[in-house]
Amino acid sequence: MLEFSRQNMMAWSRQSSRHMFGEAMLEAAEYDEKLMVITADVASSANLRTFAERYPEKFLNVGLSEQCMLGVAAGMAKEGFHVFISSFAPFVSMRIFEGLRSYLGYMHLNVTVVGLGSGFALGTNGNTHYGLEDMAITRTIPGMVVLSPSDNTEVIKSLFAALAYEGPVYLRLTGVTGSQMVYKENYDFDIGKSIKLSEGSDVCIFATGSMVYECTRAVRALSKNGISAGVTNIHTIKPLDTGAMNEARSAKLIVTVEEHSVIGGLGSAVSEYLAERDDMPKLLRIGIPDIFPTAGTYRYTLDQCGLSAASIADRIKQELN
Repeated sequence: MLEFSRQNMMAWSRQSSRHMFGEAMLEAAEYDEKLMVITADVASSANLRTFAERYPEKFLNVGLSEQCMLGVAAGMAKEGFHVFISSFAPFVSMRIFEGLRSYLGYMHLNVTVVGLGSGFALGTNGNTHYGLEDMAITRTIPGMVVLSPSDNTEVIKSLFAALAYEGPVYLRLTGVTGSQMVYKENYDFDIGKSIKLSEGSDVCIFATGSMVYECTRAVRALSKNGISAGVTNIHTIKPLDTGAMNEARSAKLIVTVEEHSVIGGLGSAVSEYLAERDDMPKLLRIGIPDIFPTAGTYRYTLDQCGLSAASIADRIKQELN
């Protein structure tokens, strides 16, 4: 498996999550004889060119036809292959949703669906390419695991966890080239088990994907205002680690932060659980507002939607006041 040395982990920060997907698949091919990678004409974007050249018998490009890609994947999974399919997040979630529900959820097939460039990662390509709703869509499918790694180290961890899992997985990749790393040392990753990064007595922040790093910065800003906040990385949206929610009972405020629509994602999953409890603190959900934002660069759209570390800290301070 890829070496999780401190040097390698820091080098990975210079790559996008899409690039790391291709790197990890090269390694996965050596461990799984039944691995099959199918793409909808995004081999370059997914960094799969080298994989296709080295393992032509394990690679298939179906062209711009996501529905066809899923049908082929379902057939191969029925024959015992462990299939990874990839395209940009809105196309591989919304465009083929009925197939995801019927082929993967209902038939519980061993296919991992990789949503590339989710959130605002595709920048000036605009709202047609932004992954704003993919967690909301995929987590409604019975039996489907939904993973949202926080950095490139966790992309690799998530991918190998999906490789070992028997059943359908949606792997959501956020962030851009140069995104900051959350993890600088190796660590254990388990599907459905969140990771507490810091403790806080006033505020418990549950963050996912690219927002985990932003929240670690927000915590430092809050501490300068005398607010004790902690961050927990919710890398698995489904199944949700409800035990982590229970541990937050003593906080004054629970906050969810995600680079996803505020409707249907992590915040909704947490609020659904908290709604059945009467001993929990108030919940503040921070995410992409219920709008189509003005297209622009990655940082521009994050700032526009209040997803920078400073904006997150300000929202929390306002709520506490």
